[in-house]
Amino acid sequence: LSAMSSTPVPVPKPLLPSPPHTEAARQLDELLADLGDTQSKLAAAGQGAGVPTESLLDNMLDSLTRDLQELGITAAPAGICAACRKPIAGKVLTALGKTWHPEHFTCARCGQELDKGPFFEQGGRAFCEEDYHQAFSPRCAYCAGPIRQKVLTALEQTWHPEHFFCAHCGKVFGDEGFLERNGKPYCHQDFLAMFAPKCQGCERPVTDNYLSALQGVWHTECFVCTECLTGFTSGSFFELEGRPYCELHFHQRQGTICHGCGRPITGRCITAAGRRYHPEHFICTYCLGRLHKGTFRERDDKMYCQPCHDKLFV
Repeated sequence: LSAMSSTPVPVPKPLLPSPPHTEAARQLDELLADLGDTQSKLAAAGQGAGVPTESLLDNMLDSLTRDLQELGITAAPAGICAACRKPIAGKVLTALGKTWHPEHFTCARCGQELDKGPFFEQGGRAFCEEDYHQAFSPRCAYCAGPIRQKVLTALEQTWHPEHFFCAHCGKVFGDEGFLERNGKPYCHQDFLAMFAPKCQGCERPVTDNYLSALQGVWHTECFVCTECLTGFTSGSFFELEGRPYCELHFHQRQGTICHGCGRPITGRCITAAGRRYHPEHFICTYCLGRLHKGTFRERDDKMYCQPCHDKLFV
């Protein structure tokens, strides 16, 4: 749509084959030249006296026509006004392929005269700039105001370019574009921070390569033993309180490390003096013979069989 401007067209002078140089003709020429001013005065007079303006104008035109005819002059009107359907004897305005009295070419919505400024056309009707935009321009999804110049279309809506920004931080989108959530646009940084799943290890957003384990997602580099930070090259891990552990540190946390060899106990276990042992590692510290429950002695956190204990300490 484009703004259009109208320029008043001066009234063409009647073609007189032999203009009579009489006082009546001179006065008639002045009346025709000043018709616009006379119409305004008549309108004001008619309103004050309660007389319809149209009636006063019609009477004036009839009188002028009779005066012209008495002088032998045939005056053709400049056109028919598209608004009032009356002949145009003074200034004529041409717009929308029609002729108008300048004061009758008005905005179809607010009635403002459009003879001196730009106007917009819609459906064969003329509108001032403000009313045209209010009635027909697309609306901005952010401010709901009419978009008068550049329009940006995104998310099946229209926006002022300066109003299409991140719904969280308000930053205008650059070359990286935007991401959508629930009909709202977000910059990449805020979208990931707000909506991307978080790694169970580092709590940063997970965007590409990831592992799914222990009811959550993990960066591949973050899925390691919680204690020693070693990866699970064998593909197996142990879980304790929602965290992954290697076998050694899982058993260490569980208290199932053999006090004799320091390795995890996965099978049979002997518990003695608050410690756990592989059966083959529950031996006398001196003679290395296997001990049996109820037949060992403890000395300085070490286990001894009864004979060795008596030999060494009694």
